[in-house]
Order: sequence, then C-alpha cells, then structure tokens
Amino acid sequence: MLCIFNPEHDLCLANGSPHFVPPASALLFARLGSSIMQTLYPDALTLSTEQITPSFVQQWLQSGDNTIVPWGWNTTLVAQLLKNGIPRHLMPDDQTLDCYRSLQHRTTLLPLQPDSIAVQNPRQIEQLLSTTPHLVLKAPWSGSGRGLRFISFALTPLDLQWLKKIIASQRCVIAEPRRQVQADFALEYNIHDHALQFIGYSLFQSEQGVYRANLLLPDPEIEQIVGYTPAMKSALENWILSHIAPHYNGPLGVDHILTTQGTIHISELNLRHTMGLVAHQYLALHPESNGMLITLRNHTLALIP
Repeated sequence: MLCIFNPEHDLCLANGSPHFVPPASALLFARLGSSIMQTLYPDALTLSTEQITPSFVQQWLQSGDNTIVPWGWNTTLVAQLLKNGIPRHLMPDDQTLDCYRSLQHRTTLLPLQPDSIAVQNPRQIEQLLSTTPHLVLKAPWSGSGRGLRFISFALTPLDLQWLKKIIASQRCVIAEPRRQVQADFALEYNIHDHALQFIGYSLFQSEQGVYRANLLLPDPEIEQIVGYTPAMKSALENWILSHIAPHYNGPLGVDHILTTQGTIHISELNLRHTMGLVAHQYLALHPESNGMLITLRNHTLALIP
C-alpha cells in the first residue's frame, strides 16, 4: 500500500484545476509531515506527492500491492501521479473526482444546518447583519480555518471584495451566526461499498476555525462531555447513508461545536482523512497517552501532558 500525505488537499479542491500548484509552505508540510499517516497505516509506505518520482513508481508497480490511499483525492493529485507514471485505473476516474468535489461544497451540509444559508449577493449579508450582528462567512470550498471571515455589524470594503471574489469563483458564500464555542468535536467514519463504519469520536481545540490540537480521550468520555445523544448520532448516520455513502468511498469526519449555551451544531463535513482519525488511532496504539493533548509541532506529531 502507498499512502500519500497531501495536506494541500483542501487548497486543491478550492482551486479545482489539475494544474494548480500549491504554495511552498503546504508542500513543505507535506514533505516533512508524511509520517503522520503512519499512525493510521503503520505497515504502509508513506510519501508526499513531491516524493513520488518516475523511478519510484516503476519499482513500486512491481511490488504487487498497488493500492493508493491519499489524505484526500482531488484532480491536482491525480494529474501529478499520472505525470509520474502511475496508471489511471489505480485512481478514481474524473466523474468520481467531480462528484467528491461537489459533495465537499459546503452547500451539501445545509440540510443539517438550519441556521446557515447560501448567500449569492452581498446585500443579503447586510440584511442578515441587521438581525444577527455577528456572522461567520465561509467559502464553500475551504478547510482548516482557511476561507473563514468573521463579520460584526457591517461589511468593510475588504469584506465586500472578499465576498464578491468567493461568490464569483465558488457560486456562493455560507453565512451563519457566530457562536461562543465551548468545545469542538467530530464523529469519524469510513465508507466502503455504501456501508458506513463508525470509527469513533474526536475532541479537538481550534482558534478562529484553525486546528490546534486533539485531546486524547476514549469515546464514552467524549460522548459524555459533549452530550451527544443516540438520536443525534442516528439522524446523522441516516443522512450520511442517504446523501454521501452512495457516491463516496473513504474516510470522513463531521465536525460539530458545543456552544457555551449547551447547544450542538454541525459545522463541517470533511471527505478525507482528518487529525481526529489520527488522534483516535494514536490513543488506541498508545493507551498511556490518555488525557494528553496531541498536536502538530515542527510538522510532526507531538504530545503535551
């Protein structure tokens, strides 16, 4: 098995072009942090996209196990692998890649977010601000805190410029009330042949939507902390089985927030590997780390007591 660590995945989805060149910082993270995926697949060979060369591919194709598991599939990754000699049939076809990207658009999640709306005109934001003075605006294709904009009371000229740019390139902007967050958590799954497997919970820390760390705790403890009920879980899984599982194979995480008022809201859908999956597996492999924080430091995993 070949595991590819491509944390630039969300940037590639947002751009949408197979010829997109991710920023140097993202490629550096991929190159230095590729061992992160070894927590999930200890026996696999894990590389970044840049480390896959024609000479490597030639040897790898002779190894017998030609399974490819990336952090996430996108057209940029496929174009890079094709350029280096990996046969097309070992990767999702173009129609499947388009479907994955479409599902990752934030409008997919709107049926589970009654307080969020898709905005196609800046005037709608101005109307919303008259009744909801603190908003979060989200680019439909973005992740890890990118593509978020926090608005209070009125749009500035820079806000307006950003809005017009995102609406022109991504069809809309998602607007929702800004909430006081007590805890961030996610439910982690895997889909294979339309079957949904629950992997577990993850409890994490973020700042302005940017991931910071995971708290390593067993599932029952996380479930108790956040107050997630069997009815909530069942409703989420039924929705995934109806709307995602028929069209997608692979890992996925559904991020939630617990507010300081004690309400729970679904915040994001990630059709890729996540740090929550990594944290969940790390605790399973290292039970002595229970209660610690796990974070990314110098492009690798680090524990904080």
